[in-house]
Amino acid sequence: YLPPLTDAEISRQVDYIVNNGWTPCLEFAESTSAYASNENCIRMNNTTCLYYDNRYWTMWKLPMFGCTDGHQVLAEVSNCRRAFPDAYIRLVGFDPVRQVQVAGFLVHRPPSARDHQSPATRSV
Repeated sequence: YLPPLTDAEISRQVDYIVNNGWTPCLEFAESTSAYASNENCIRMNNTTCLYYDNRYWTMWKLPMFGCTDGHQVLAEVSNCRRAFPDAYIRLVGFDPVRQVQVAGFLVHRPPSARDHQSPATRSV
């Protein structure tokens, strides 16, 4: 719902993740599987409430244990973008105490993506 984040804004989010003791991690997905929809999901039958495929994206390398600043993450975002130019890339933060993902947001939308609309053109 926000406009794309700048590198400086992403770096500040990484600082927040690291300062809270969380571990940053990058994930990516091609546009055909980035969204859960009826076209790309397998539902067993109507009794599998809340089950859907594409819940998880592919992890880029390992979680960034020991990451100390946003520049390290931005370098990996750039590497992932070069390796998978048509993929969405998101940054997530994992809390090692609670052992859950506690933060996550999109850091790259592929140039071929046609799903983004500016807030002024959206309607509910």
